Amino acid sequence: MAENRTINLADQLSAAVRDPELVRAGAALQSNQLHAAEQTLKSYLHARPYNVAAIRMLAEVAGRLGRYPDAERLLRRALELAPEFSAARANLVFVLQRQSKFVEAHQHADQLLAEHPGDPAFLATKAAVLARTGGYDEAITAYESILKCQPNQPRLWVSYGHVLKTIGRQADSVLAYRRAIAATPAFGDAWWSLANLKTVRLSSDDIDAMQEALTAVSNVADRYHLHFALGKALEDAGDFQASFAHYAEGNRLRRAELPYEPEETSLHVRRCKALLGTAEFAARAGAGDPALDAIFIVGLPRAGSTLVEQILGSHSLVEGTMELPDITSISADLSGRRGIGRDRSESGGYIPRLLGLSAEELSALGRRYIDGTRIQRKTARPFFIDKMPNNFAHIGLIAMILPNAKIIDVRRNAMANCFSAYKQHFSRGQGFTYDLAELGRYYRDYIELMTHYDAVLPGRIHRLRYEDLLAQPEATVRSLLTYCGLDFEEGCLKFYANPRAVRTASSEQVRRPLTTEGMDGWKQFEPWLGPLRESLGELA
Repeated sequence: MAENRTINLADQLSAAVRDPELVRAGAALQSNQLHAAEQTLKSYLHARPYNVAAIRMLAEVAGRLGRYPDAERLLRRALELAPEFSAARANLVFVLQRQSKFVEAHQHADQLLAEHPGDPAFLATKAAVLARTGGYDEAITAYESILKCQPNQPRLWVSYGHVLKTIGRQADSVLAYRRAIAATPAFGDAWWSLANLKTVRLSSDDIDAMQEALTAVSNVADRYHLHFALGKALEDAGDFQASFAHYAEGNRLRRAELPYEPEETSLHVRRCKALLGTAEFAARAGAGDPALDAIFIVGLPRAGSTLVEQILGSHSLVEGTMELPDITSISADLSGRRGIGRDRSESGGYIPRLLGLSAEELSALGRRYIDGTRIQRKTARPFFIDKMPNNFAHIGLIAMILPNAKIIDVRRNAMANCFSAYKQHFSRGQGFTYDLAELGRYYRDYIELMTHYDAVLPGRIHRLRYEDLLAQPEATVRSLLTYCGLDFEEGCLKFYANPRAVRTASSEQVRRPLTTEGMDGWKQFEPWLGPLRESLGELA
């Protein structure tokens, strides 16, 4: 409930830029010293609990640390005290998106535009929401409107390019990324976006320009984006030693930013094996929401999951969506909004709370998932795909709340899969991919957990091997469709002609027929992959 307290927002914001403590906290934020910023802001707010500028800054710290529920709570508090605080409302839109609360994100984005008609920043906020919920045409219109008036906005050109890439307008996306580079030649994200098209080769002039940019830029994000882009460009050029050196440096810089702890993944696997056995699933037979709609595709990133999604999404009864964060959000809520691994005990995490839920509560979670994903569905097709690879960690949860959902595990040669992930800079959520030894450990954990579920949920998970799909496409596709309860359709073999939007790094690759090109590309880098091979052990 809002308090009857008058906040003079203009005065607070004006004073904030001169307040030594807030200036210090802002400097810590700028240099990514998040824990220092957090301590300063908490101390400041203890004495001044109604300072909305400080509340918003603390929410930014929480958001950067991935504590989105905390960020949401803080931003709602700021808006209770100062409903006209538009910057806080824009931040809230972002935080809501991160938690799959897209309907409310739309509402707040619309409110910003109602209060500030035509404001470019809030129009861009709305465009970002549209892009996350499949409103690509509207998002493109919004970006074009902004860029017509403000053509020297490199970040907007990149966002615009991403949407164009998603709907298959590759040539236009290249032009958009090039416009961003022209505006800011050392803008690493634009260079990586260009390289990340996969089917576009950067020229020797591009390589020279990126190497020059590296000597001129100090921003860490620009540097690791440039290293990843140079790694791809030099790999295409056949200079594998130089390519790997850039991949390694990009990964080193990115890993230093991330709080990923490998033991948390291993601990979660041990918990699942110890607590989710045949008896636990049998005791909950008949619980959960009976919806048939969902088809989950799980595995490791870069295993071929986007290709499988494109094949299934080419069936007349199946709608492809994107990598949906809803299961992750449900698991986070079950864990007390702390996230898996925050409780370091063997019996901790969210599994004990899951096992304590009644049949009605399990059904409610299943309905929450189905209802929450409706905003992503744009057709009347009865089935839809959730292609979030990391959901393999939550198969026990899926099986209990959605007992009729299909689960497809896409698997690829371990060395090929892991190195392909190592070469990829992910926007978020894949902290295990930036160190070769950690990648190998994560892959082992994944295999161990899938082996457990094969034993306790026999026949529930369909395994599709990427190499089988390349060697025997029709037989592999027929087997996949049979598992999903779908009749064979020729269009599934002509998936590359499907004009649907594709949001992942493989978007351009899945718009081409199957090819074995690049299948063994990792072998060119084998001299430098010792830590990965050693970590994988017999799986290599």
